Amino acid sequence: MSTKFWIGVVSEEHVHIGVNGEFAQLCHGKAAPLRRMKKGDWIIYYSPKTSYPNGKTLKYFTAIGQIKSGEVYPYEMSPEFIPFRVDVDYIECNAMSFDQIKSKLNFYQTTSNVGLLFRRGHFEVSKEDFLTIAKEMGVSINELDVYI
Repeated sequence: MSTKFWIGVVSEEHVHIGVNGEFAQLCHGKAAPLRRMKKGDWIIYYSPKTSYPNGKTLKYFTAIGQIKSGEVYPYEMSPEFIPFRVDVDYIECNAMSFDQIKSKLNFYQTTSNVGLLFRRGHFEVSKEDFLTIAKEMGVSINELDVYI
């Protein structure tokens, strides 16, 4: 099974919660997007806003991590809200503006409406696009080669 590369769309505030807790939670807690990711896959978070739902516009890539076991599990945040999560090993990186690097990304060049793609909340990208974003976020490509 080959490694896949994903973009998850989450507010910056929620990304920080996930990074600090070493988990991913997508699409308002749905299990299906998480189940598409397997152990060893990679995720880069794109944050359209600083917070949800009324934060300031951001449009930055904000975190990078590798899926640990791939086991999806429910997590009770309150009795009324039990979202699903998957554990992630995050690596050190810097936030990077989508607008500054979009011309380098194949998924941007080949998608007629990238806004619709981001509204999905989770989508697969090529290894090439993943590495381009990671490099722009200050991640050593040599460091990632150990994993990829």
